[in-house]
Amino acid sequence: MLTSHELFGFMSPALALEILAYAHESDKPLYHTALSAVAEARKVRPVYLERQPRAQQHATVIATVTRPKLDLVAGSLIRAWLLKKYKGMLVDFLDALAIPHKDGVVETLPASMDDAKLKVAVEALLAKYPPEAIAVYLHAFNEMNEVEWSNLKTMLDADKRLQLGG
Repeated sequence: MLTSHELFGFMSPALALEILAYAHESDKPLYHTALSAVAEARKVRPVYLERQPRAQQHATVIATVTRPKLDLVAGSLIRAWLLKKYKGMLVDFLDALAIPHKDGVVETLPASMDDAKLKVAVEALLAKYPPEAIAVYLHAFNEMNEVEWSNLKTMLDADKRLQLGG
């Protein structure tokens, strides 16, 4: 499975920019935390990045969050984007799997999931949401939770609709 910094590296530049722009517009504290972490990783002061034109600033942040040391920052950006912008997708997926949740957030996951049930849930998402956003969610879902479903990993590896970078 892909870690958060790897997800940023494999997703399309447009989607990476969408995630970062979403944080900039709707979650200023998260965006500033990411900017500070990037400044530290690049050994510059945060004000240096803050004074750059927005497009250059975003490009610098995106290029830097692909580094392993910034996996936590990359994960925070992805989680915030999914939980706020794509809450409906999370809710639809968990409802289709009959997993109890609160607004798309799960306390405990089953150790495994039935293949047929998982396939139906993923197909329902593909009919309703952008495929690359689904791919990011499902990779993050399998990587960021304590339980990893091998059948979900197999599906992500085999289904061309769930490939990143599209």
